[in-house]
Order: sequence, then C-alpha cells, then structure tokens
Amino acid sequence: MKNKKTLLIFMLIIYIINICNICIATNMYTWSITQESSSNIESTSTVNANIGEETGNTLNLQSGSAILIEQTTGQILYGYNVHEQLRPASVTKIMSLLLIMEQIKLGKIDYDTKIPCSANAASMGGSQIWLDTSEELTVREMLKAICVVSANDCVVAMAEHIAGSEEAFVQMMNAKAKELGMNDTTFKNCHGLDEDGHVTSSYDIAIMSKELLNKYPEITQYTTIYMDSLRDGKSSLVNTNKLVRNYEGCTGLKTGSTSLALFNLSASATRDGLSLIAVIMKGPTSAIRFEEAKALLDYGFNNFEYKKLATQGETVKEINIQKGISHTVEIIFEKDVGILVPKGQGSNITQTININHNVLAPIAQGEILGKVTYTLGESKLLEVNLIAKQEVKKIDMITMTCKIYENWFNLLR
Repeated sequence: MKNKKTLLIFMLIIYIINICNICIATNMYTWSITQESSSNIESTSTVNANIGEETGNTLNLQSGSAILIEQTTGQILYGYNVHEQLRPASVTKIMSLLLIMEQIKLGKIDYDTKIPCSANAASMGGSQIWLDTSEELTVREMLKAICVVSANDCVVAMAEHIAGSEEAFVQMMNAKAKELGMNDTTFKNCHGLDEDGHVTSSYDIAIMSKELLNKYPEITQYTTIYMDSLRDGKSSLVNTNKLVRNYEGCTGLKTGSTSLALFNLSASATRDGLSLIAVIMKGPTSAIRFEEAKALLDYGFNNFEYKKLATQGETVKEINIQKGISHTVEIIFEKDVGILVPKGQGSNITQTININHNVLAPIAQGEILGKVTYTLGESKLLEVNLIAKQEVKKIDMITMTCKIYENWFNLLR
C-alpha cells in the first residue's frame, strides 16, 4: 500500500510539471528521403494557367489546333494555337456528359431513371439512334448512346429532362464553363451541330475533359466501349473513336465532326500510372485527327512519367505534445502529392521533411505542424503541408484532477 501511495505522489508531480512547463522556443526536425515508388493518384488541381504558352508545332501536325496535357495535374506538355476559338462539333458533348454525371452524383437522377423523348429531341439531325416519342430509355442507355455513337437525340432528351429545356441546359453548360475557367468557350447548344457563336478552344476542351475524367472516372465504362447494342440487340453501336480499339490504354473520350468544324477529337489514355489527354481541332480528315492524337499521346508517354510522392492522410511521424491531454499527435500529409517529371527522373526526387518540435497544446485537427519539400537536383519542385491528424486539447486542473482520481482508482481497486 505504501508503494502505491508513493507511485501516486510521483504521478501527481509529473502532471504538475506538465501544467507548469513553458516552451521557450520552437525548433524544426529535418530529414531527407529519396522517393522510389511511382503510380497515379487523384488530384483536384486545374489546368495551370502559368504553363499555357505555345510550345510550337514541332511535331508538324496538320490540324488547326492541338494540345497535350497530363490528366492529373493539367500540366501542358505540347500545344499550338491552343486558345484559337473553333467549332467543337460533338466534342461539345463532353460538357453535357459532365453535367449529366453531376446530376447523378447529386442524386437528382440515377442510372435507371427513365428518360422520355420529346418531339424536339426526336427531330435532331446528325448522329442519332432515331429515338421515338413513344419510347423511354434509361440514363445508362442514354449515356451509352451518347458516348459510343454521339447520339444528338439522346443528349437533347437528357438536357430537357435535367433542365426543363435545352436552352436552360445550355445556360448550365456556360455557367460550368465559366466556373472551370474556360474563357474561350461559348455554348449555343448541347450537341455540337454547327451554330454561329458556338465555339471553344483545344485548351478549354482539355479543361473539361480533365474535369470529367478526374471527377467522374466511371464515365470510362461507356467511353471505352467499342461495340455494343441497345433495344434488345436491335440497335447496333460502334464507337466513333477508333483509338478505343487500336491504341493501348485508351480511356476515351469524344469525337466530333461537321462540314464547318472539320474533324475534332479529345483522346485520353493511361499507361503505367501516367494519364494523358490529347485534343485535336480542325483536322483535315478523320484519319489525320486520329494519327495526330496518337502522335501527341506517344510523345507524352515516351518523354514523361507521373511520380506519386504521397497520399492524403498518410502518417509521417508521431511527435510529442507539451501541456496536452495526450502526449503525442500523428502528423499526416494534407493532400495527395504527385508531379510530372522527365521519364527516368522519378527516382531522383529528394524529399526533405521539416516538423515543428516542442509543440504546445492545444492543437486543432488539421493544424499545420510541418512541411515537406521535394527537389530534383538543384530545382525545388513543390512544397506540401503536414497537418495534425487529430485534435489535442490543453490539459487543465480539472482534467489533471480527473486523471489523478482515475489512476488512484486503478491503483487501489
């Protein structure tokens, strides 16, 4: 019994020391690690406006405008005439698909929702599956028709169901374009048939393609279909995007052509964790647009790699906390971290971690407690915050007393 009382008195002294302890200075703990793993991660960054300069048409492409970006970061790898306003044709439907997927996410429709066909939708020309006003297709079937054969009747039916009219849906399209920073774009319809003032650029197509693929990757269930059917096999579907069949890693995305727009394409592909988007506008022929999209994608895969550096929430270290009800706190990465580098350079990235030392409670969940800096040679690539995984409250007399009684009880029971 005497030994237990002595232990309890010792514990009381320790708690009092913790309460009275004063932190004189905050130091930094530093160490370096060379990263060696590589894979693709999700990111919410937009197309970087600081790297939108023309790279020049060094690949001698014949199309009027072209751009190649890395899908996760949006970094531009190749481009010329990227802000020239041109007619998009059915590549317009990328924005329509983005809004449809958004409605599904919001729970306003689901894949089994039946979509009716109005007389207006049934009257659409160009690519279509000949919808009849007496039939209804599910959202799943509509998406298949839009992604695989670029069905104008289906996209208009979807637009009318979502917004009440095609005009109201186009307003939603333009609002989303503005939100995404698509400054070269004005939509006049949801399908892409030629209309004066209905314009966009290869840069803006890259932005909306990136948004669709990153935010709703499930769309590739439809954009990667080469052949399928609807209406119990009575309507055959063959994808207008030939790269789906003959380009390794192709994930989509959308073709478009009219007599005025000529031949357009937003082509996406993923290999070895690197995801790319190539946009071709005003291609002289259909064959040329596909060949030049492949040339852009090949250029990207041959010259670059995407390096995963860290995952959001990944624990870096557990550090000591002074004057807290807990003596330690885990520090974690604030967000996913990755970067595009020249091929073969990923293993040379150096990681330097700086963590605050002698940290005082209270600590808020998500509070910045350090930083990580990544460098390649002498070049600083990026810096990322390290944050507290959980809250740590400051210890007070009431909390200390409760702990003493708790320990006293545990010792004497």
